[in-house]
Amino acid sequence: MNIPTAQRIRLALENDIVDGRFQPGDRIDPDAIAADYGCSRTPVREALQALEASGLLIVQPKRGTFVTKLGVAELMERFELMAQMEAFCARLACRRAEDADHRRIEASLSACELAAKAGDSDRYYAENTEFHQAIYHAAHNAFLEAETLRLQAILQPYRRRQLQARGRVRTSLAEHRQIARAIRDGAEDEAARAMQDHVLIQGERFRDLVALLERLDNRA
Repeated sequence: MNIPTAQRIRLALENDIVDGRFQPGDRIDPDAIAADYGCSRTPVREALQALEASGLLIVQPKRGTFVTKLGVAELMERFELMAQMEAFCARLACRRAEDADHRRIEASLSACELAAKAGDSDRYYAENTEFHQAIYHAAHNAFLEAETLRLQAILQPYRRRQLQARGRVRTSLAEHRQIARAIRDGAEDEAARAMQDHVLIQGERFRDLVALLERLDNRA
């Protein structure tokens, strides 16, 4: 089945943003995209509108379309909400996860272990994303999963940078182990608390995030 051009462009741009090829604050050039895909501006415009609706892009009148760049206060609000949403996913996973869900969580945890052992932060980032998404799915609440995935995509550029901080991959992996064990044991309170602490930005991670935003501002 052929995927409509607008959808292909949307998916490609979303991946570029989530994977860090476009950084927060980068300008998106519709003409360059249309040239890349050999299409008119219409499907490009449709793709950009969909990404704007999802929160990944922002349109500034008379200036253009940019990858959303969040300020410190905006970012903290979203991380606070993300921590609660992911904690709820972990709690529901304790009750509802099926055998296939447990296998997927354990497989993604093993992949995180291998990436951490290899010292490959980019690979760990990809496996980390899969670990979290496995837990969203294990909650077996389609609406919650979709909304959590949407917010995850918005925050991914910032979460990716965090994993590049010294020692963060090692700490993240230890937290993953605790979360996976709690879900496997059906320990709802422990799973929810561990996931909330894992996602919430505080202490040194908060200062690292502020430093990241300052670098983005200086680059702009």
